[in-house]
Amino acid sequence: MPSPVSADRSAAQPPGRGSVEALITQARRLKGDVDAVRRDTRSDGADPEERWQRALYDLALHQLDDLDAHLAQLRDGPAPAPAGPEGPPAGGPAPAAPGGSLLSRVGSAEWNLLTDEATWSGELYQILGLDPARPALTLDELPSLVLEEDRPRLTAMVTDCLVDAKPIDGEFRVVRPDASLRTVHMMGEPVLGADGGTTSMWAVLRDVSELRRSQRTVCETRDSLHRHRRKEQTEHRIAAELQEAVLPPWRGSLRLPHQGPVALDLAAHRLPAATPTLIGGDWYDALELSDGQTLLTVGDLTGQGVSVASGMAMLLGAVRGMALAGTEPGQLLTLLNQLLDTTVQPALGSAVCCRYRPESRTLVWAQAGHPAPLLYRDGTGRPLNAPDGVLLGASSGAVYGQSVVTLQPGDLLLLHTDGLMSGQGRTAAVDRLLDLAARFGTARTAQDCVRTIVEEFGGAGREDDACVLVAKVTA
Repeated sequence: MPSPVSADRSAAQPPGRGSVEALITQARRLKGDVDAVRRDTRSDGADPEERWQRALYDLALHQLDDLDAHLAQLRDGPAPAPAGPEGPPAGGPAPAAPGGSLLSRVGSAEWNLLTDEATWSGELYQILGLDPARPALTLDELPSLVLEEDRPRLTAMVTDCLVDAKPIDGEFRVVRPDASLRTVHMMGEPVLGADGGTTSMWAVLRDVSELRRSQRTVCETRDSLHRHRRKEQTEHRIAAELQEAVLPPWRGSLRLPHQGPVALDLAAHRLPAATPTLIGGDWYDALELSDGQTLLTVGDLTGQGVSVASGMAMLLGAVRGMALAGTEPGQLLTLLNQLLDTTVQPALGSAVCCRYRPESRTLVWAQAGHPAPLLYRDGTGRPLNAPDGVLLGASSGAVYGQSVVTLQPGDLLLLHTDGLMSGQGRTAAVDRLLDLAARFGTARTAQDCVRTIVEEFGGAGREDDACVLVAKVTA
């Protein structure tokens, strides 16, 4: 805002039409580009980030509409005030400008302090919802329209302008005769006489209600997005801590049994999803049982998040407990299915459960809708013939069969979950794993085999967690 003007100073000349036309063209082109991007960004209202983006697009378009109208007003000059028979009808507020343009939201006023007269534009009557046939309100009368809590702000702005020649630049809310509330932004300056005293005050008043509403929407959706992200971060931390707490405490390699000749050389690894915020329900475990046998298991509960991690913890705890109680793999999965069927939140899962008997080198195993273990022997690999078994939680009362296979010293057993290869079927993943037979044949330990798998499948792009468990028969 320029410094206070004198009453005898000539008015500034409007800018050239050519330069303003160029600005209008640029503004409208930008508005079209923003609107095109906004239309392409479709949202169903469920995602907080999409709602926030939509609100920002709407606010940007609103402000570009105002910029366009401002520039057009600069080009065309002030609209003529209605007068005579063509003016607005008496007894009612001024009609809206065509198409709800910016001109209907910007009005002007001047208050002559020498004559105590006030002059308002027709647009200002419309903003305030007043009858243009009535006299314009004086500076003393204007606060009667203002919301009570905003009156001190208006009074302070007007006083600073008239007494200290400070420009007016502030907002207040007015209550229209129809009880609607509008937010008005007022900008103005004193006009000084030849003696340096204030002779009048002029102001431009703009209805910014829609703009402020758009800005509030942006703030609300931004805050909602922040709350959503904080919730996601908290849930991710809880799920990660829960997963870390329930997966086996051993890392790297494990040799079982702990007492006596080693029968199995074990190693396992969890390959995380490419998106670190997604914590799935994959598990693995190897546990020495009280009868000298060994539990081997991998599984996956569908979904991600805290509820899935807690469900996985429940299932893995049940598997360990039933295995320690001597439950055979087929019966164990049957009971596990019943347990999942009784949970409040429906879920589906898959699993492989094995008991290895070192004295006979026999593996008793069962599966529930899960990839079969892969057996590597003499430089080649093959999947084990799978017994019957549907997904956990898919069918009440399902019964799971079990199979028995005899292993030999040097055999390698590989158990894995489905997430190794995203976007491809089980067959593709199994084929790639079987192609590693030659490399497994030269590996000295189970941990070396796991490193090979991580090298092959640990790259970016995996959509879900995955677990692998390798057991090498040593004696």
